[in-house]
Amino acid sequence: MRIHALPTQLVNQIAAGEVVERPASVVKELVENCFDAGAGQISIDIEQGGARLIKIRDDGCGIDKEDLPLALSRHATSKIASLDDLEHVATMGFRGEALPSISSVARLTLISRPPEADCAWRVSADGTETDFDPQPDPHPPGTTVDVRDLFYNTPARRKFLKAEKTEFAHIETLIKRMALSRFEMGFKLTHNQKEVFNLKPALTDEQQEQRIADVCGTAFIENSVKIDFAASGLQLSGWVGLPTFSRSQQDMQFFYVNGRLVKDKLVSHAVKQAYQDVLYQGRHPVFVLYLVLDPALVDVNAHPAKLEVRFREGRLVHDFLFQALHRSLADIRPEHRVTRIDAVDETYPVEKNSASREFQAPRRDPGYSSRPQQAPLPIHVEEQIQAYTALYPRSINQAPAEIRHQQAGQTKPPLGYAIAHLQNIFILAETPTGIILVDTHAAHERVTYERLKKQFAQGSIVSQPLLLPITIQVTGIEAELAEDQHDFFYQLGFDINRSGPENIILRSVPALLVGADMEALIRDVLADFIEHEASLKIEEKINEILAAAACHGAVRAGRKLTIDEMNALLRDMEQTERIGQCNHGRPTWVELTTSDLDKFFLRGQ
Repeated sequence: MRIHALPTQLVNQIAAGEVVERPASVVKELVENCFDAGAGQISIDIEQGGARLIKIRDDGCGIDKEDLPLALSRHATSKIASLDDLEHVATMGFRGEALPSISSVARLTLISRPPEADCAWRVSADGTETDFDPQPDPHPPGTTVDVRDLFYNTPARRKFLKAEKTEFAHIETLIKRMALSRFEMGFKLTHNQKEVFNLKPALTDEQQEQRIADVCGTAFIENSVKIDFAASGLQLSGWVGLPTFSRSQQDMQFFYVNGRLVKDKLVSHAVKQAYQDVLYQGRHPVFVLYLVLDPALVDVNAHPAKLEVRFREGRLVHDFLFQALHRSLADIRPEHRVTRIDAVDETYPVEKNSASREFQAPRRDPGYSSRPQQAPLPIHVEEQIQAYTALYPRSINQAPAEIRHQQAGQTKPPLGYAIAHLQNIFILAETPTGIILVDTHAAHERVTYERLKKQFAQGSIVSQPLLLPITIQVTGIEAELAEDQHDFFYQLGFDINRSGPENIILRSVPALLVGADMEALIRDVLADFIEHEASLKIEEKINEILAAAACHGAVRAGRKLTIDEMNALLRDMEQTERIGQCNHGRPTWVELTTSDLDKFFLRGQ
């Protein structure tokens, strides 16, 4: 068969296969055009899950009559004009493919009127990019795109559509996610002439939190921390959920890059690493985060649907995200605010902390020497446990009533004062707002673990030479990477050298990791570097050992604590990072407020 040019409509239908996957894809492209038009209010009308009608109206800048035919032609756009514009694109759309692609698989009508125009003009398209005949229309300033009978001329594609309810659910979820990226805009969604929701513009902090609550639920706002970090031309703001306010799936993770909702492996890895030390096994964190950076540092032209991006400085972005989230979780303290817990599965006591500080890239402790040292690790678990009885003056024979009398004239700390040790497991304490229950073992485990990590970081890495060096066979790329990252490994106590094109030799390892599967660990670290340009596998392995030491050394269930010991633990908790959960991600304490107690006994009703 001879080579020949494809018909214009077929070309557009091929492009539609990349852009238009389902009705929600059409809605996404059209709403993004509304964003670029500077709209203040967007109305989305859907019928039969989008298969019959998708009608989107905005009050944006509109399109001139002369430009309407171009708007329905491939590779025609007002967003960019040169390669330099593409490398600095700040708009949602820029390909010039959406409208002609949609018109090739549906009956599309475009009506638009700039504010200064005397009237609006209407054109219809069928994907052939011919026979455009603009007609006057009594449309207010702004633009309306009417898409009917999606996939009417491609029956094979139409058969792949799901049930009406399923397709509309995709649209509703999409609009809610997009609404979180533009607080200044209003969104109205209807389905089969019934209003589903109507989000007003959210300009104040309270209104923004209300919109977040409308989309993610009130529990998310009550169990989240608002953050705002900036450094090196990067800014991260938004809300991150507490570790024990987690989900069994990744359905409440919203990440926006310069206002664009994206899914990115580098971002997912950084978030996962930040929650690594506090999240319960098998659970996923929740967050609504906004990353702002120079458009030149992010490539949005990576996928036709524009859901994926590429960062030009991936390592910088990864370290920034990790550090910002890691510190925001570590800075949570009971004294900021204590909130009741409703369900351990999804919510957790919260302290609100609006963190705003300059980001500092992760750095190695200055105590690291240029050569491995055989200094003892400063880990003294048993001594720390015994120290609890010395933190408060010994008063074993003093009655709780006398202690409360002494404390009566003092301002109660956030976690209050201990009253009893229930079942020799739980500390019952009275707080300024009610009572709390503390899992003694879980709380002491976290306190001890954080102390061990600080002590380890302040000491030198103890390197243990191997009697028999380990030769590891790797790929050429991994061998070159191991050679390039020699200093990184050396600072952590490893002595690794390249011994051939596809071989590396391991001569010494951190003393704390002796007995671990070194070959698997090194392979995992190199794989992380190749995939994410960073790795925390070694630190994670060290932390696993410190966590195990803390767990074995923590107060066990059944050991009776004195009032002094319980109060000492409460004070330690108030000063400890990530105290909301133990090393395994379980909650360490819960609260019942005075109002909760009143409800139990129908007081005031």
